[in-house]
Amino acid sequence: MAPFEPAALPELLPVFYRRLFPHGAYGRWLGYGGVEKNYFQLREFSFTLRDDVYVRFQSFGSPQELEKELQRTNPYKIDIGAVYSHRPNQHNTVHLGAFQPVEKELVFDIDMTDYDDVRTCCSSADICSKCWTLMTIAVRVIDRALVEDLGMKHRLWVYSGRRGVHCWVCDDAVRKWSPALRAAAVEYLSLVKGGAETVKKVNLSEPVHPFIRRSVSVVEKYFEAYALQGQDILGSPERWDKVLALVPEEHRELLQSEFPKKRDSVQRWELLKGRMERTRRLASSGKGTACYADWEVMLQYCFPRLDINVSKGIGHLLKSPFSVHPKTGRISVPLDVQRLDDFDPFAVPTISSLCQELDAAGDDAEQEDGEETEPKRRMRDYRRTQLAPYVKAFEQFVEEMERGRRMERLRRSDLQGEF
Repeated sequence: MAPFEPAALPELLPVFYRRLFPHGAYGRWLGYGGVEKNYFQLREFSFTLRDDVYVRFQSFGSPQELEKELQRTNPYKIDIGAVYSHRPNQHNTVHLGAFQPVEKELVFDIDMTDYDDVRTCCSSADICSKCWTLMTIAVRVIDRALVEDLGMKHRLWVYSGRRGVHCWVCDDAVRKWSPALRAAAVEYLSLVKGGAETVKKVNLSEPVHPFIRRSVSVVEKYFEAYALQGQDILGSPERWDKVLALVPEEHRELLQSEFPKKRDSVQRWELLKGRMERTRRLASSGKGTACYADWEVMLQYCFPRLDINVSKGIGHLLKSPFSVHPKTGRISVPLDVQRLDDFDPFAVPTISSLCQELDAAGDDAEQEDGEETEPKRRMRDYRRTQLAPYVKAFEQFVEEMERGRRMERLRRSDLQGEF
């Protein structure tokens, strides 16, 4: 893959926005089938331009107008905001207080830096294949709950381009949710609580909520390979002391004395887990109190950590899918939830590698065909590159949403026909 040089962005971005960005599907996504008149025109976009020039409250009369502006300004980053009561680019002409955000997708932002207290391989903005498993677990846990517990259908999961993932829940009813409803959903999906000074961040008690039980069963599938082997969380006295600090005192002393006799993290975990399971068996027959310390450890080390402020604020901006990350050069691409375990953030194409692929496929002069329209030529362009499967996944998401809208219209017309 071609190495990415941030200094090359001014040359690469015009090619990206002209020949690779999926303008058609992007406009269909945010237009929501003309669900309401002027819906697209009332949406806020913000651009980060060269030299960190930040331009908020951009809005456009149509997806075609947005496409022209992207090709004129070639932003380093695109953020998407809310649908407002008035056109965002005219917000200065509206009476104070009248200009308000009214709708937006429910969004989630999961960032690897929030796990620095529990990962041993990397810290800060760095990631590796070992700790990326945390993002896989996060998507699995949250996506399952969104569908099965909260009844949501249209979820677009996106790699941020560097060290995290974003989710856009696009259901019509959910886009209308108030900040209070959004905060309630995030609260439901949050288990890890407390700042850096809080040692024990997960506290479970009987009866354990079904959401927690289902989340534990997701985490369990990854826990041995990720935490016990990859992170080796019980590999040394210093590391196992950190884990035992989360275990009630009545069990801690015995485990402390037995751990050194065990060969590795896997054996030490089996000992801890076996002891906790025994308390639960005894409690079920009326003897003693059930202890869930093994579940609490798994959840503290692996459960998704959500930024509540990003999700509850309707006016909050979030980086757009298909934005270029200005530091890594990687494209913010949609994730295929069905093939999540195969996703490799380091294999995501960079803007440099994509432009190199276009060059290898032939220059502009060779590709230009007098008969061919610009959208058709662009479709051919991205298909020549590693961006193709990600654009296809995005188009399938948009088509699924459009199919859902058609079915809903049919259902409503059938209901009206019955009266």
